[in-house]
Amino acid sequence: MRPIGIDLFSGAGGLSLGFEQAGFDVVAAVEIDPVHAAIHKFNFPKCAVLARSVADLSAEDIRKHAQIGNRPVDVVFGGAPCQGFSLIGHRALDDPRNSLVREFVRIVAELDASYFVFENVKGLTVGRHRKFLDELIGEFSDRGYDIHVPWQVLNAAHYGVPQSRERLILLGAKRGLPLPHYPERTTRKAGTRDDSFLPAGPSCYDALGDLPDAESFPDLWETDAVETNGWGTPSDYARKMRCLDNDAWYFGHPRKWTPQMLTSSMRTKHSSISRRRFAETAKGEVEPISRFFKLPANGVSNTLRAGTDAARGAFTSPRPIHYEFARCITVREMARLHGFPDWFRFHETKWHGARQIGNAVPPPLARAVAQQIVRALGVYPTRPDEEIPLGDPDLLRLGMAEAAKFFGIDSPIGRRDRKSGAKKRKQEEVEQELEFRRAANG
Repeated sequence: MRPIGIDLFSGAGGLSLGFEQAGFDVVAAVEIDPVHAAIHKFNFPKCAVLARSVADLSAEDIRKHAQIGNRPVDVVFGGAPCQGFSLIGHRALDDPRNSLVREFVRIVAELDASYFVFENVKGLTVGRHRKFLDELIGEFSDRGYDIHVPWQVLNAAHYGVPQSRERLILLGAKRGLPLPHYPERTTRKAGTRDDSFLPAGPSCYDALGDLPDAESFPDLWETDAVETNGWGTPSDYARKMRCLDNDAWYFGHPRKWTPQMLTSSMRTKHSSISRRRFAETAKGEVEPISRFFKLPANGVSNTLRAGTDAARGAFTSPRPIHYEFARCITVREMARLHGFPDWFRFHETKWHGARQIGNAVPPPLARAVAQQIVRALGVYPTRPDEEIPLGDPDLLRLGMAEAAKFFGIDSPIGRRDRKSGAKKRKQEEVEQELEFRRAANG
């Protein structure tokens, strides 16, 4: 029997995918944004997805939806958003802005999970944020958990990802169980001599070189997917992204999908002036007007970010400029730079799709961490043979209101009290959580 995991603040499922590839069955995922929850439901159709705030959930609720009864939970993982600041004279964990982190600790303890993985921004480790981090470790200790110290900040580029992306990772175990170790680096950043004893990781060219150019397809003005035979010769990295080898599934469940489909590739309109500026920008440099970064073909991407949600004005962080074409990269190209395989789908719109990738932990980094939990558990991962279908494609196109209706909840954006016109207390809490998610993206 495969070990089981639960994903809190799951987003589209970067951590979920990495843990599944390491040999876990992810039985439940909690995500307050129903659009993100719908994407998780599409890609993980056997996982119970709860489109709710963690503050509303008990361990009993999660067990009921996951249909696991009293079965032991092997690991809980997630990136609980926090501000990291403290009120003068008070504990940082008592700051209401950090309440979601306390909910993460509470659920880990209520589930009596054997292990947990807490991930967050690197900034939590410096300056006055350190006080918060120290208090968080103490909170886990009070709940009966040990944390591997010193904790580490891991860069996805050191684990086979063509992107420089640093995340704080806390590894914890219920007292009495062996603590997991941090994964050893497997690659150095492409285009650098850092850790030269390690093999170079994939470059932007390795990640994108075989993808058909989205601008070759007029249909991609209206849709995000088209069937094509125009694929190039893949690098070893791209072969994994296209699942051309059985080993590309690792210990995850193979999905039924159509490899000939180029997905998440809706085109972007650029003016001729913008295109000229993009073309004139040197690879690895920032275009001075737009401030867009141009990918280095033989190096790695800068950190891909999510931008803000609808509650904060729907601002999308800039996508980098392609190293060859005078345009911003597509959502699928972002996914390649993040380590998401091609079968993994995102919301049809560029805004939602880019946010879902920017908010996610790169799956190869998540897999490297999850493998250490597997070793600490002392289990041998098994490879499933049966293919499972992906979810209903309509889940990829739902707006906020439609996604909320699908999950049978009120929309988390824009609900107001009809009598007074004031925001309901519950609405304030929901919007606060959505804002915290944005802030946690760094």
